[in-house]
Amino acid sequence: MKPTLNEILGTDYPIIQGAMANIASGAFAAASSNAGALGIIAAGGYRPEQLEEEIKIAKSLTDKPFGVNLMLMHPDMDQLADIVAREHIPFLTTGAGNPAKYMDQWKAAGCKVFPVVAAPVLARHLERSGADAIIAEGCESGGHVGEMGTMTLLPQVCDSVSIPVIAAGGIADHRQYLAAKALGACGVQLGTVLLTSEECPIHDNYKAALLKAKGTDTVVTGRIAGTPVRVLKNKMTREYIRQEKAGATREELEHFTLGSLRRAVFDGDTTEGSLMAGQTCGQLTKISRLSDIFHEIIYGKEPL
Repeated sequence: MKPTLNEILGTDYPIIQGAMANIASGAFAAASSNAGALGIIAAGGYRPEQLEEEIKIAKSLTDKPFGVNLMLMHPDMDQLADIVAREHIPFLTTGAGNPAKYMDQWKAAGCKVFPVVAAPVLARHLERSGADAIIAEGCESGGHVGEMGTMTLLPQVCDSVSIPVIAAGGIADHRQYLAAKALGACGVQLGTVLLTSEECPIHDNYKAALLKAKGTDTVVTGRIAGTPVRVLKNKMTREYIRQEKAGATREELEHFTLGSLRRAVFDGDTTEGSLMAGQTCGQLTKISRLSDIFHEIIYGKEPL
């Protein structure tokens, strides 16, 4: 029998906190780990020296395991790879590429590697490259998305590999956790539902927009340009899609959205900011502590 995710991680809950750029800081990762999940620092928006500082912060705030997410297209990827190996980060999640180049280095440092995939064929390839587990993320998720939904992606990935599979995308309550288990997952990765936690560092305006949103209030921008991202609908997304349909280049679109995520996260700009969120936004009804969110998802009731 394959181990459950909490057995693999040494955590209370079979949950990984999703890597959300500009949000998943060292402090947030530590808070997630202290609440019983595996906290993750999202390195995608950090320079090497910033990642080192966030790791230092996390270590100062928790004595529990935490991990780092690495986007393999990062321009400083070689330096980031060296940092996580030098710091002996126990768990790494990866995206936007194949981590095979760094596998020997990370394994020598005691790191376990969990790549995020959006298609079964990639899962098989990454297993051969030495991945310890696979995170199968469906297109219901917020941020960068693929084409397959979790309900179809997850069982196909589970049938494709012999290593453990973690479900991500469209999971925000106990029913969805049970569904992920039934489809073969050993645990889950959570993102959108954690945005409305007390500990999440996003602006209160961002949280208010999420609590107001319905499940149909997200849109995927960048489909034509080949860079699909799921966000809440607003003035920025309407203009982005208008420009995209009018034939704007990828470079022009990137310039248009430059800094938009930071505007949402730190300034609370819900009009021009990029409010990344998955379709589970329609299930968010309150601000809760991370510990309560994790408990309710696994056990289906509020803790006593």
